Amino acid sequence: MGSPVMKAAFIREIGSPAVIQYGELPKPTPRPNEVLVKVGAVSVNPIDTYIRAGAVAMINRFPYILGCDLAGTVEEIGTEAKRFQSGDRVWGSNQGLFGRQGTFAEYACVDERWLYPTPARMTDADAAAGALVGLTAHMGLFLHADLKPGEVVFVNGGAGGVGSAVLQLAKAAGALVATTGGSDESLEICKRLGADLAVNYRDTKLDDQLRAFSIPHGGIHLWFETVREPMFDRTFSLMAPRGRVVLMAGRGARPEFPVGPFYVKDLRMMGFAMFNGSPDEQRVAALKLNTLYELGRWSPLIGKTMPLSEATDAHQLQENNTINKHGTLRGKIVLQP
Repeated sequence: MGSPVMKAAFIREIGSPAVIQYGELPKPTPRPNEVLVKVGAVSVNPIDTYIRAGAVAMINRFPYILGCDLAGTVEEIGTEAKRFQSGDRVWGSNQGLFGRQGTFAEYACVDERWLYPTPARMTDADAAAGALVGLTAHMGLFLHADLKPGEVVFVNGGAGGVGSAVLQLAKAAGALVATTGGSDESLEICKRLGADLAVNYRDTKLDDQLRAFSIPHGGIHLWFETVREPMFDRTFSLMAPRGRVVLMAGRGARPEFPVGPFYVKDLRMMGFAMFNGSPDEQRVAALKLNTLYELGRWSPLIGKTMPLSEATDAHQLQENNTINKHGTLRGKIVLQP
């Protein structure tokens, strides 16, 4: 039967990264609709840090295991679970939310609705790194914003987690993609991932370059906003008539909203959070991501790999880059038990 305990990264109270503990907890047993996954890799997301800090109230009991994303191998199956068999490799997200325990552990029990088959040549590290950001990018681009081939897409931070996913998926769909980065290294990553235009966001002529790039095509058709403080005057001036703006960041943002420039261009704006997607919506996106990976059109960007025992340092690194804008992280942080 194996050991009744497992190693995990968890918290007993909300607070700074220093509240994270790494130690033993009871190994979980799958409920009827769950499978037990032996975890091969997890990744760190901004939402993980917000939950840990108490900025987003999702915890209903302590100790609370951190983490949304995981990839690994099915070890045990609940009595009513039908989708997978023992030994199947799987990946998933949407854990650690709405009272569910997270994934930062050697084992995790996951409702089979939130798990997807891992492509044969995909590593657990790649699968975990692409989980939340891949689902977010795909659902934002296609389920919500209905991206069409030939449209111009702009996404901030094309070397970041969500940004790199948006860049690749939009290119795979036949879009023209403009993006930004904060360093030569980031801009090179953006170009390698397929960006048609990559400009340093500190460049004083950034907007001029965006106009020169997009105006021959009518302007920017889809603006995928990843920054926490959007500037709508600037955004709307660069948009094509009937363009769409996707909002998926900036929980505390209260920006000025220029109503006139918005409505006279017939613009649309939509907000969404990946974890609000139904299991069916997320599964559709996940299977499309699997196909794109197999075709070589989607490759999750990993910035740093660390052992799970260093979850405190990983959370600090994520927070430094999400909130404090240190600019020291490109892609995702992957942790391995």
